[in-house]
Amino acid sequence: MLKEKRNKLYQKLKNKYRLVLMNDETFEERLSFRLSRLNVFVVVGTITILLIIGTTFIIAFTPLREYIPGYSDVNSGKRVVQLLVRVDSLESALNQNNQFLRNINNVMDGKVAGSENLVKPTENMTNYDTITISKSKEDSALRTEIESQNQYNIGLYNEDKPQNSIKNFYFFTPLKGTISNNYSLKEQHYGIDIVASPNDAIKATLDGIVILAAWTLETGYVIAIQHQSNLISVYKHNSVLLKKEGMFVKAGEPIAYVGNSGELTSGPHLHFELWYNGNPVDPKEYISF
Repeated sequence: MLKEKRNKLYQKLKNKYRLVLMNDETFEERLSFRLSRLNVFVVVGTITILLIIGTTFIIAFTPLREYIPGYSDVNSGKRVVQLLVRVDSLESALNQNNQFLRNINNVMDGKVAGSENLVKPTENMTNYDTITISKSKEDSALRTEIESQNQYNIGLYNEDKPQNSIKNFYFFTPLKGTISNNYSLKEQHYGIDIVASPNDAIKATLDGIVILAAWTLETGYVIAIQHQSNLISVYKHNSVLLKKEGMFVKAGEPIAYVGNSGELTSGPHLHFELWYNGNPVDPKEYISF
């Protein structure tokens, strides 16, 4: 019985049917298809599977998945992190600006600003005057290696040149201008002040090696050059430094620009010093300004 039912069902699926498309007015046959239930099931199933595969491919490998609820952009997480970092930076900058404005207001009102943030001395604070540091073998080896490099070895530069008197040097004028303050040992003013236009070029007075190119609170941007015969020239209150430590410069080569940097200045000028054998000398005795 079960086998007969299966055969009948199979025969029904294989039964042929004709699908005819006719003109409703003339009854003329336009198209006709021979179909069976089995063929219809196969065609519909195949189309359904292809649609499922195509939809899955679109969702998995195309940007259209972003429009489906539940899916998000891959780069959205990175954007969120970047926005969080920017917000944190803006918040920090805003707090600093607010603190700066509060300090300005306190200064204008004659109050002491930021006293609550000052570090108060305690009994446990380290006395740095009593600290002693011993050199290790690695530190000594590193110091020897650095000092052996010709770029920074000022001693080698001096040994290659004959020891002459300072009067025998031909100095290049570092800056043309008006001398506003002269050399004075009594006033501890160990150089001369030359007033010039802002951003005028300052030039090296002799050949030498830059031994200092830094910024200090009192004298602003400072550059110092080691010349032969234990002679050093110093240039202070610059706006910009053109050379770095260890560089060799020729006489007349620009090394900085006139500025007004540092606390000990009242206008654009160059404070120029000459040191010979560890002692300051008056630059006007050897250079025509």
